[in-house]
Amino acid sequence: MPTPVAACQLALSDLDAEANLAAVESRVRGLPDEVAVALFPEYALTGFVADQRVAEVALSRDGPEVERLESLARESGTALLVGFVERAADGERGREALYNTTVYVAPDGARAFYRKRHLWEGEREVLDAGTERVVVDTPVGKAGILTCYDLNFVGDSAAFTRDRVDALFVVGAWPAAYSENWTLLLRARALDGVRWVVGAGRTGRREVPDARAVAYAGRSLVARPDGGIHASLDRREDDLVAELDPETLAAQRDLVGIYGE
Repeated sequence: MPTPVAACQLALSDLDAEANLAAVESRVRGLPDEVAVALFPEYALTGFVADQRVAEVALSRDGPEVERLESLARESGTALLVGFVERAADGERGREALYNTTVYVAPDGARAFYRKRHLWEGEREVLDAGTERVVVDTPVGKAGILTCYDLNFVGDSAAFTRDRVDALFVVGAWPAAYSENWTLLLRARALDGVRWVVGAGRTGRREVPDARAVAYAGRSLVARPDGGIHASLDRREDDLVAELDPETLAAQRDLVGIYGE
């Protein structure tokens, strides 16, 4: 039976976790009841700037914000995938560290955290990179989690193929100037692993004093296991709801002979 998922495309309030969390809560409550998984963009709770201000808004994975996401998932019956800047005490040599983290929260309270492994530009100045790939059990099957620039690394895609994931869930804050690359890479990662790919992108602009202004691509989409576009958005703030059909996945895998015994 097809499973409805949503890519919730947001324009964020950088460095304002309360405003962003309220926006996430509002969007989830406005989704159709049947949506099983809802994805939000990279840094959806905190936004991002490449200086010390991001440390001031960083969140703990055990903090009240993630607790609110857990309550939201339970109340709505929808699993959530949401990004934020994480503060943790497990950096190199025991120092405190900041990570670009995405949390997957299931309605039953189960949580999984993915720390972005491939940092982009200014991220390297203030964040530590994660070290582990993450696969979660979801209503659409096994899903690997990627964050934005991770899409560029074919080795990661191949590793998820060895894990036999049924989908990749991707959160992004892709610059509008390179929006075609975002679309291309989402489709490529679907094709090279013969799986569904759901990408939730940030839209709008970052306009923070003393930080470079950035326009974001939006263009959230769902790519089919053959690399075609199943459903997509432009740059407007909106919810992309699409059904992932396991029969479509099985037929494409049978066609190309992947995972054949």
